[in-house]
Amino acid sequence: MSASFSSPHENVLQLGLRDGMRVGDFGAGSGHYARAAAAVVGRDGKVYAVDIQEDILKHLKLNTHAHHQSIIETVWGDVEKPGGSHLRDASLDAVMLANTFFQIENRFGLLAEIKRVLKSGGKLLVVDWAGSYGGMGPVPEKIVPEHETEAFFINGGFHKVKSFRAGPHHYGVIFTAP
Repeated sequence: MSASFSSPHENVLQLGLRDGMRVGDFGAGSGHYARAAAAVVGRDGKVYAVDIQEDILKHLKLNTHAHHQSIIETVWGDVEKPGGSHLRDASLDAVMLANTFFQIENRFGLLAEIKRVLKSGGKLLVVDWAGSYGGMGPVPEKIVPEHETEAFFINGGFHKVKSFRAGPHHYGVIFTAP
């Protein structure tokens, strides 16, 4: 893991997860955040790695250490539409959205799906690119500034708990669900 990128483990620790919790990794990608959460929630917990790209999920499963395989469940789904994650209502203690928000086209669909699956008072972690950094991150017009991310989720009924530097090129914000 290059020092220029955010540390999934450090950022996941900001969520205050505990043994036995159920967590959704929305837009799981290569699974760095899902694996970091699996290490915290342990065998009694569950991490649902949801992504719209089925091939990515196959790689995620292959690259997961044997003792995390039973904790991480890959889910082929679309987090931008209500019901798209295939998870039950109010079934999660936390949702992680890491390096995903800038790619979302239907933000209100995503918001509705996060609200649907989170328990009341459940936590949402958003980690995203703070800038484009000469092409290392997303193209400049795709960047979603931290203040815009905060305003979106607060207007959507979430409460901001804290912000933190999620690495040299990323911001992190934690919210609680209504």
